[in-house]
Amino acid sequence: MEMIATRDAYGKALVKLGASDPRVVVLDADLAKSTKTVEFMKHYPERFFDMGIAEQNMMGTAAGLAAAGKVPFASTFAVFAAGRAFEQVRNSIAYTRLNVKIAATHAGLTVGEDGASHQAIADLAVMRALPNMTVVVPADGVETEKAVFAAAETGGPFYIRLGRSALPVLFDGDYRFRIGEAAVMRPGNDASVIACGIMVAEALKAAEELEKEGLSVRVINMSTIKPLDREAVTIAARETGAIVTAEEHTVLGGLGSAVAETLVETVPVPMERVGIKDVFGESGKPQELLEKYGLTAKNIKDAVYKAIGRKKERA
Repeated sequence: MEMIATRDAYGKALVKLGASDPRVVVLDADLAKSTKTVEFMKHYPERFFDMGIAEQNMMGTAAGLAAAGKVPFASTFAVFAAGRAFEQVRNSIAYTRLNVKIAATHAGLTVGEDGASHQAIADLAVMRALPNMTVVVPADGVETEKAVFAAAETGGPFYIRLGRSALPVLFDGDYRFRIGEAAVMRPGNDASVIACGIMVAEALKAAEELEKEGLSVRVINMSTIKPLDREAVTIAARETGAIVTAEEHTVLGGLGSAVAETLVETVPVPMERVGIKDVFGESGKPQELLEKYGLTAKNIKDAVYKAIGRKKERA
């Protein structure tokens, strides 16, 4: 199976986008080799700006460029985009509704050995709480490219969450990505797993194993966290009666919270959340961390059994 990191796909997408849209400019905070914006710099040096280790200034400059008609992609690690530069993102970009695209790489636990100081595990909660902000978490390289193009074609602030490690390619080139539209990756009737980012591949693994054990589980890729596809959530709840969410993020404020908010207002059904349980991570290899903090296909399977058990209790 082909593997590519979403940050690599981001770098390649920027080069393609730069050729088709001269408004596109790229800013980076001295991390171009890591965020992969170095590829854009090589092709369009006149449209690339290394702002140094100064994320706040980068966000302010991006806002100014957007006000002047450019389409800036401000790129840095997620922990800095959502943390260090939060005030500038809030006041200069979200409040003013400027056309800035924030590309946040190295999100989640899988930044690995860099440890807790570099692991963005609350960025989705922070960004989805901001009015006017669209929040997208691609599941693979194909979806990343389509999300980058969609962001450029759609006005307003965007937060695109990307990862460091290589992921399986789940979609082909014909895949249609639309902001705010979930994708059913696998049908099923006994329960639904709603996942984003790296957890989509884990959810598919879990569903395959559960099928061998006699359970039919729907898998939904919810790549747009905000605006959430509430219709897809509601249909899944009505048709399967049990929901599991899976995200590489704290269970507080991210995908699981967004789905729970929808369910409680529409079709309340048993729900379980797979994610980081309100703790900071530690240094380690990505797979070791995913296992330690309960973000694997096995953890999703356990959550599905628990949700189905609760559904049967209510029957």
